[in-house]
Amino acid sequence: MTSKESSTSGLSGLWSAPRRFLRTQILPILGDLRLAIALLLAIAVFSISGTVIEQGQPLGYYQANYPEDPALFGFLSWKVLVTVGLDHVYRTWWFLSLLVLFGMSLTACTFTHQFPALKAARSWKFYKQPRQYEKLALSAQIQSGSLDELQQILEKRRYRVFQEDNALYARKGLVGKIGPIVVHASMLVILAGSILGALSGFMAQEMVPSGETFQVRNIIDSGPFAGSQVPQDWSVRVNRFWIDYTPDGAIDQFYSDLSVLDGDGSEIEQKTIHVNEPLRYDGVTFYQTNWAIAGIRVQLNNSPILDLPMAQLDTGGAGRLWGSWIPTKPDLSEGVSVIARDLQGMLLLYGMDGKLLGSVRTGMSAQVNGVKLKVVELVGSTGLQIKADPGIPIVYLGFGLLMVGVVMSYFSHSQIWALEREGLFYLGGRTNRAQVSFEREVLEVLEQLDRPTPESDFSQLDPIAS
Repeated sequence: MTSKESSTSGLSGLWSAPRRFLRTQILPILGDLRLAIALLLAIAVFSISGTVIEQGQPLGYYQANYPEDPALFGFLSWKVLVTVGLDHVYRTWWFLSLLVLFGMSLTACTFTHQFPALKAARSWKFYKQPRQYEKLALSAQIQSGSLDELQQILEKRRYRVFQEDNALYARKGLVGKIGPIVVHASMLVILAGSILGALSGFMAQEMVPSGETFQVRNIIDSGPFAGSQVPQDWSVRVNRFWIDYTPDGAIDQFYSDLSVLDGDGSEIEQKTIHVNEPLRYDGVTFYQTNWAIAGIRVQLNNSPILDLPMAQLDTGGAGRLWGSWIPTKPDLSEGVSVIARDLQGMLLLYGMDGKLLGSVRTGMSAQVNGVKLKVVELVGSTGLQIKADPGIPIVYLGFGLLMVGVVMSYFSHSQIWALEREGLFYLGGRTNRAQVSFEREVLEVLEQLDRPTPESDFSQLDPIAS
């Protein structure tokens, strides 16, 4: 043996032990159905927790809603949530590890169970001994019959027929064996899309006054590789924000007219969005989720129009109110407070002593502190939730494949054997589902064969329990 051959042999022996360990120890464990079910249940439980527990909120939100005393269920406090990562479940290392491990389990199961089952189903084999037919779930022995005639009958029923000497084998529904493989592949595609979205996606929230232009900046949750998804060379302008109200004053729907602008400020795309009708551009989706009052425009006597901000007041959960202070003297020694609850235009005016002075509507005027105060406009802000998830198309593709695989799995894989020997004709078969229908089909095949003589023996036709 040459030194080169010796080296090659040594390397082959070096790699054979790990391969053998992987094949005999690791793959059986990963391909165990019990492990796959346990992983799937764990993923389901943590996914439910990510739906019940609000994700991506500021720390103060969890401190207020999940206090340490009393802790929810006696242990679930904000410290536990933040430490474990339940405030961003889908991006934690342990949840992604569960997805990867589940994907490995599916892959191992596919290669150790599904592919061998498909390979066995694709190969044809002949039963050439009468005793072999006794072991089949459905079998018959008659004194007349022809393999050639049986072949024609089965081919009309879309069977693929193989014949050798005095034996015949036929099968159909091989797609039913491919279905589980497609289901496993689709789940792997869904997992890949989910992992890609968790690593590369982001979520942001913006509160933008009507008429303002903004870029996505307030990112509240993102993956480690989400930087490439955040828009850099285009921005969005809120052309107008408005609310439709019902006759009793309740909010019916709120709308935002948005324009996507390129680097030069030219409009690329425009759409009016509302709840459940977002704007999608360049892989980023803008959802209408909230609203606020950003400011008020007023005029004092014949002064220029003043733009003043309005802030949301703390009402202790009694409703949403916004307020501002309007000076009525140049030295700011006097003024009035204005309170608004919506964009319908009704405002309450309060003096420096906190007493109610009256009310005023948008476009109308009121006398306060010897000054004519005119409310020109209430400026609304649109609350937008902005998401980018490059894995969504992959997830949709996976679910499409999953539906196809489930349909394929419902096809029955049916097999029929036949043997001519010593003047007798043996026929038997089996299927993996729809056994009653298969029994009926075998009986019809027997009827289409040559009519048996009175001495024909059908006593061995074992009906399958429904």
